[in-house]
Amino acid sequence: MEFVIHLVLVLHFLALAAILGGWIAQRTGGHALSSMVWGARAQLLIGLLLVGLNEMNGEALNHMKVGVKLLVMLGVLAAAEIANARARKGQPRPALVDAAAGLTVLNVLVATLW
Repeated sequence: MEFVIHLVLVLHFLALAAILGGWIAQRTGGHALSSMVWGARAQLLIGLLLVGLNEMNGEALNHMKVGVKLLVMLGVLAAAEIANARARKGQPRPALVDAAAGLTVLNVLVATLW
């Protein structure tokens, strides 16, 4: 079970890389907003899967921390989805892209420093 949890954690980190990599591409003039959106979707689902796997494995989880991370992740997903919808309409979106990246970094800080 530990191997499966670690494998899913690697997928969670790859989704994180997709969000931040998409943000860097956006800031340098690229068009990688879809990688941010899919990374945010994947990170939310994989994070929920990680919580379930750790609960099944008998780990003692800090549910307050999990709840805070879930709320921040929903903010990341909302910002990325709205920015993507605005991009399809040709509207500006840099503040939302920056918000998604900033909230992603906040989620990493909560995960590591709490």
